[in-house]
Amino acid sequence: MTSHTLSAPRHELVETFRNDGLDKVKVGGFDIDGVFRGKYISIDKLGSAMDDGFGFCDVIFGWDSGDQLYDNVQVTGWHSGYPDLIAQIDASTFRKVPWEDDCPLFIVDFHKPGGEPFEVAPRNVLKRTVARAHQLGYEPLMSAEFEFWFFREDPESVRRKRYRDLQNLSPGMFGYSVLRASAQSQLVADIMRQMKAYDVELEGFHTETGPGVFEAAIKYDTAVRAADKAALFKTGLKEIACRHGLMVTFMAKWSESLPGSSGHIHQSLVDLKTESNAFHDASHPLRMSELFQHYTAGQLAAIGDLMPLVAPTINSYKRTVPGTWAPTTATWSVDNRTAALRAIPGSPKSTRLEFRLAGADINPYLAFAACLAGGLYGIEQELALGPPLTGNAYENTDHPLPRTLEEATDRFRRSDVARAAFGDVFVDHFAATRDWEVRAYQKAVTDFELARYFEII
Repeated sequence: MTSHTLSAPRHELVETFRNDGLDKVKVGGFDIDGVFRGKYISIDKLGSAMDDGFGFCDVIFGWDSGDQLYDNVQVTGWHSGYPDLIAQIDASTFRKVPWEDDCPLFIVDFHKPGGEPFEVAPRNVLKRTVARAHQLGYEPLMSAEFEFWFFREDPESVRRKRYRDLQNLSPGMFGYSVLRASAQSQLVADIMRQMKAYDVELEGFHTETGPGVFEAAIKYDTAVRAADKAALFKTGLKEIACRHGLMVTFMAKWSESLPGSSGHIHQSLVDLKTESNAFHDASHPLRMSELFQHYTAGQLAAIGDLMPLVAPTINSYKRTVPGTWAPTTATWSVDNRTAALRAIPGSPKSTRLEFRLAGADINPYLAFAACLAGGLYGIEQELALGPPLTGNAYENTDHPLPRTLEEATDRFRRSDVARAAFGDVFVDHFAATRDWEVRAYQKAVTDFELARYFEII
């Protein structure tokens, strides 16, 4: 049995797990913020769970990343009594968790008691978007690159220190450092080996510029599987790190004096009839097919409307400032890392689009859905693509992107593109959750305010 394929009948699978000495499996799904919410269930429970699903309180879509209940959402709440959803195990997501004695793991999809997919569950949102691509005759391929920071800390120590004066894994600014990576070779090897066994293969792993920061490029796959891998990577890396006495953060900008953390998304479409890369055209000067041009134009047109899906936190907007390797305007380019969209013309296999606005704090399902929805909008509307940006995109003042989560959420809520792509139920729910984030921040008294005003005002 491989780590990502289930071909045996359910009763044979349960018996195989028993024969392997396993007594539990891990099951779970991802909430609005991309947090993995789940539980362990017994091998005996697994059989009925795979047949009929199991109850899972819908509060995971009614609270924020700190388990604080939203007071402004309709899909669940005190008014509904926080009932159960049906969590249906997706057998195709089976893998073993190598750092947990090969404990089996399955991702679930959330359904209403009547059987319909729950509209606001992020994996369902991406599945609906992929279905649109299939209707048009294309299979989306996607992958994520994440930057993240290691600290010699634990959950207790960071709270004692109030997240100040944290000890980085290594000192100094040392991007692409063979020396730093070699010094941490045991950690790096453990991550790459265990992630591959976890069916989250990494194509690259290297230091970025900053103390204790690394970047990982996850191998591409079909869109939903790629999002599964990206989401599991974020949680899995934290689990591996804690076994090395470390913590890792995927915040978009954890320090005002250091670079932010990106979550770049690579994407292409396969023509289902020819099984070829629909983005590649050898006869075009930039090797960009007409479809690729429409797709890119659609993302440019939609990027500002869908920005909360790729910049979902207050902190996301601390990264999108000039000179920080994160875009500030809706621009596209050919191999230019200052633009929001970077076309990468290559071989018939490698031609793709890199979406550079996303930070490491994304929920991969929603960020992938936003990219794909924008691209499909361009294809359906046959939008024309203007000339590529040349030079420094930070000097371009046309088509500025929203500068705060509040501004971005307002634009998202009013967007016809968003509502056509994702439906009113999801748009209204997600916008309300971002409003909640804004209100939580507006009530907070920050270190900046105390240092600036406490004595002098």
